[in-house]
Amino acid sequence: MGFLRFNTFGIEIVIVSQSCNTYLYMKKLLAVIISLISLNVTAQSHQAFQDGEWFRFRVHYGLMNAGFATLEVDETTFKNQPVYHIVGKGKSSGLVHLVFKVNDNYETFMHQTNGKPLRFIRQIDEGGHTRDLLVDFDHKNGKAHVFNRKHNERNAYDIPPNVQDMISSFYYLRNNLDVANLQPGEMHGIKMFIDDENFDFQLKFLGREVVKTKLGNIAALKFQPYVLAGRVFKEKEGLTIWVSDDKNRMPLKIKADLAVGSLDADIDAFKGLKHPLNIIMD
Repeated sequence: MGFLRFNTFGIEIVIVSQSCNTYLYMKKLLAVIISLISLNVTAQSHQAFQDGEWFRFRVHYGLMNAGFATLEVDETTFKNQPVYHIVGKGKSSGLVHLVFKVNDNYETFMHQTNGKPLRFIRQIDEGGHTRDLLVDFDHKNGKAHVFNRKHNERNAYDIPPNVQDMISSFYYLRNNLDVANLQPGEMHGIKMFIDDENFDFQLKFLGREVVKTKLGNIAALKFQPYVLAGRVFKEKEGLTIWVSDDKNRMPLKIKADLAVGSLDADIDAFKGLKHPLNIIMD
């Protein structure tokens, strides 16, 4: 039997045997919603989000309702600096929750002016697999200070300039995308720090199309992250993602063809958008 740990901030895929004695944990796959925003960065052209923005996504694994994920933005201060405190939560439901319980919490404190993450929190409980990490970013000295609260361990890692965490990437790049000049077939990337490693992630722009959602038909940008093929995905192009083709750059839909089953995630509800959402009327 296969199950999928999904949240708005990352795909963590678990394929469990019939006896539930083994599983595959793909921690190095970057955030899907984050991935779909991983494009060219230019000088900030506009503010894509605001205080009070909130998204909810419904996730299905095959025909099963696997759960929900949310993202919420709040303006506050952190170490006397103005930040966006962004909280993401993922929770399983239905049959998946009975068999493989998921309860995740992700937080970032992101500077309102330069978009750099100052602190990142990752707390997950997924089928008994738990993690509790706090990361403080020292961009001046190129360090990420990681406190593993579960094991009471502290370590420091080198980070490259302009690095982002799993959530801040999404919001930083929403403000800095050069969507007007995108051409089908273009490849783009972003630097991210996850847990204790730096990653370079590649994303291919496929083009523009209209996506049918619960909210109505919405003009969208379509992307294809390059993922690890074989044991989890059918092929390295097995993941497709859509984001609204407007100033919000709101994630709309995710489709993944897995080695075992398939995944669909769709926008289910929202509030607090900074810009009007362009719903196409029939």
